[in-house]
Amino acid sequence: MIEIARDHSTNVKRWRDAMMALRWCAAGMAEAGEQFRRVNGFAYLPALREALERHVRGAVETPPSYDLGDEVAA
Repeated sequence: MIEIARDHSTNVKRWRDAMMALRWCAAGMAEAGEQFRRVNGFAYLPALREALERHVRGAVETPPSYDLGDEVAA
């Protein structure tokens, strides 16, 4: 993607400001986006996401309370 964005803006001779550079970079990224290929197994991504969310919810339980309160001897 970076190479395509660089090639897309290679003929610009005079950069006026940062916004112009950002516009050209965005245009190059849009151009590169048209050339991306689909990820193998993309149809299974929603199921993978659900499984990962279930796993994270199960692994991140609320820790036990470590507040000892009055039990700590001064």
